[in-house]
Amino acid sequence: MSEVEVRRDPDWARLRRHPVHFLAFGCGAGLGPRAPGTWGTLAAVPLYLLLQDLALPGYLLAVAALFALGIWLCGATARDLGVHDHPGIVWDEVVGYLVTMTAAPAGWGWVLLGFAAFRLFDVWKPWPIRACDRRVGGGLGIMLDDVLAGLYAALVLQLAAFATGTG
Repeated sequence: MSEVEVRRDPDWARLRRHPVHFLAFGCGAGLGPRAPGTWGTLAAVPLYLLLQDLALPGYLLAVAALFALGIWLCGATARDLGVHDHPGIVWDEVVGYLVTMTAAPAGWGWVLLGFAAFRLFDVWKPWPIRACDRRVGGGLGIMLDDVLAGLYAALVLQLAAFATGTG
């Protein structure tokens, strides 16, 4: 692939030719014209629904594997695009949302609350999320801020579950 082709913003044709980029772009969810992180998080919901019935150790193992894969996917795609954290790279949002939903109560209300809480922390980036986003490079840096946002959002879900007597 030529240097010029690599550095242009990806489209469906380019993503189809590069499975790594296709996955890093959330199977195309990151191509949305506005708010690609929101579209990436939305793309995570069906994956969460597939994983939600796993026992906690299995769920955590799956999320850890997706995180490790994401370090490589996001890093490779960022290098190929010549942009550290291209907005269309949304694999990190997928994994961050899965972190949010760890041990979440069942039900669509919790899926939606998790979605909203994760998006809030992913956009707001309170300490130390913003520091990690600015200081950690490569695929790990792309993934780490979203995992931290997922941990903050998971805490919100667990506190809400406790407060409502659901958890």
